[in-house]
Amino acid sequence: QVQLVESGGGLVQAGGSLRLSCEASGNIANINAMAWYRQAPGKQREITARIDNGGRTNYADSVKGRFTISRTNAKKTLYLEMNSLKPEDTAVYYCRAEVNGPDYWGKGTLVTVSS
Repeated sequence: QVQLVESGGGLVQAGGSLRLSCEASGNIANINAMAWYRQAPGKQREITARIDNGGRTNYADSVKGRFTISRTNAKKTLYLEMNSLKPEDTAVYYCRAEVNGPDYWGKGTLVTVSS
């Protein structure tokens, strides 16, 4: 099993920055890729950014050029650097670990961007 704990959320003004972290523990050797998802109030959860074991990254169009996903070499920590934040970025951000089986999710961290 894999345990994921997100941190770094909070309240920030539009145009500001935040860095989210996701600490992974357990069978992290089984992780093939990791991703950040977000769920805004009243909306479905959507993928924000993803990084695989080869370091390849993908971003949602809405965050390209503003957000950067990265992992430590030990794959224990996933980051999401968020810049030029907008009120529409307000959401609960979740960390997801993709394994050869049911994926794992963290409990999320709330990001609120005020206008």
